[in-house]
Amino acid sequence: MELVAIVVSLALAEYVLFGIRAGQARGRYEVAAPATHGHPIFERHLRVQENTIEQLVIFLPAIFLFARYVSPVFAALLGLVFIVGRGLYARAYVNDPAGRGPGFLLTIGSNLILLLGGLVGALVAWL
Repeated sequence: MELVAIVVSLALAEYVLFGIRAGQARGRYEVAAPATHGHPIFERHLRVQENTIEQLVIFLPAIFLFARYVSPVFAALLGLVFIVGRGLYARAYVNDPAGRGPGFLLTIGSNLILLLGGLVGALVAWL
């Protein structure tokens, strides 16, 4: 479970980084709080942060369920795929939102595997 804890910590650190980048973009493009609209690059950074929190809501419980009922090592590996996917998504989305597909697919794919694996593993353990 230590590997899973490390990967979860890295995923949360990545989210913090996205928040910092959104804050920096707010300052750079002079978008006064509490506004969420302004310069398109600021809006892209903010959207990356928002989309990441949406994905973390699935990722966090799913990785722990998968680790518990399937395998902590494979959970950690899938967690790394999630982190890489989020990084690719962020870079692509800020540069050109149309290019976000590969990063999003890695994110949603790892989340689905973690979620379904955890569910099936828990069902098998229950039966």
